[in-house]
Amino acid sequence: MSTIFDLKIQVQPEHIDVLGHVNNVVYIQWMQDVAESHIETLGLGLAEYIQLKHAMVAVEHHVQYRKAALEGEEIILRTWLDDINALYSSRQYAFYRPKDQNILFVGNTKWACIEIATGRPKRMSPSFIHAYQPIPVDLNPMDFSISYAAME
Repeated sequence: MSTIFDLKIQVQPEHIDVLGHVNNVVYIQWMQDVAESHIETLGLGLAEYIQLKHAMVAVEHHVQYRKAALEGEEIILRTWLDDINALYSSRQYAFYRPKDQNILFVGNTKWACIEIATGRPKRMSPSFIHAYQPIPVDLNPMDFSISYAAME
């Protein structure tokens, strides 16, 4: 069963654009980074993709930038799964600043299952369906008083 997943990062100088805040494309990279970290904790990362000969690939992103993030700030990248069918899964993101719990960014990605060798759509295997389940309805992913950080 999937759950909410948090990844703590610190904004680095290379994340900053000429306007002095995190560049828009960095948020897209962070979406990828937190999704990869999450699937690793679910036991279905790159090594398993190769072994199973199919993988999930991003086919659609929707993003909303809410507040600027600045160099040196600690940011929590939060993600969770909210929908699944035989070919697609949907992942949500909320990136926030823990010191004031301000939401900086929200987004979602539609992921498709493909056969690695051909790039063609493929129905998800039972391993994928088991790992990529939506979070339970009683969990509130926007409750930032709860940490879902992976144990180090």
